[in-house]
Amino acid sequence: MPTSAPPVRLAVLVSGSGTNLAALLEAIDRDPAFGAEVVVVGADREDAGGLRRAEDRGIPTLARPLASGDDRGAWEARLRRDIEAHDVGVVVLAGFMRILTATFLDAWPQRVVNTHPSLLPAFRGAHAVEEALAHGVKVTGCTVHLVDEEVDHGPIIAQEPVRVADDDSAASLHERIKDVEHRLLPASVAALCQGLLEVDGRHVRWRTPAPPSRQEHA
Repeated sequence: MPTSAPPVRLAVLVSGSGTNLAALLEAIDRDPAFGAEVVVVGADREDAGGLRRAEDRGIPTLARPLASGDDRGAWEARLRRDIEAHDVGVVVLAGFMRILTATFLDAWPQRVVNTHPSLLPAFRGAHAVEEALAHGVKVTGCTVHLVDEEVDHGPIIAQEPVRVADDDSAASLHERIKDVEHRLLPASVAALCQGLLEVDGRHVRWRTPAPPSRQEHA
């Protein structure tokens, strides 16, 4: 009698409160066929709330701060070794605010996933929500993508729009974008872990229907 494949071992990297981590863990709990488990959570800040979320669930954690003047290459190499020690198959950047280079990425080619609060390639970088508001766009959104060495640049797995209201602040708009992220990121990670994504250059094709897009979020 054939046995099912073991779950893919995930590392999740965070910098803040870890709401995307929480959404991912909840999605794994809900779906026995998700095909993955979180085996370590890392952060670049010792006070990152995401670490507390992981500890509350008994998930191993690691904090690797990067101070001004530190050797970035050495920091990245250490982070890679720390994660490799957990036999990780996929790395999820869930609000992780550090740029990663080949020093790290080469260990998981096309297996590092990021979520970004804009419709890439628009508004790359750390201030995407504020820049969307300043530019006066009527629609922004969320993008889940594979990570390469350029900032917010890798092949796009999934996107969903969020409408910008006339009275939006950066905080109110970001909250609506997070609502989409909390659904789109787990769906994309599940598809990757289940082998349902085909990457062809910059194109990512779903071998099963992509997660259904909902109406633009007002």
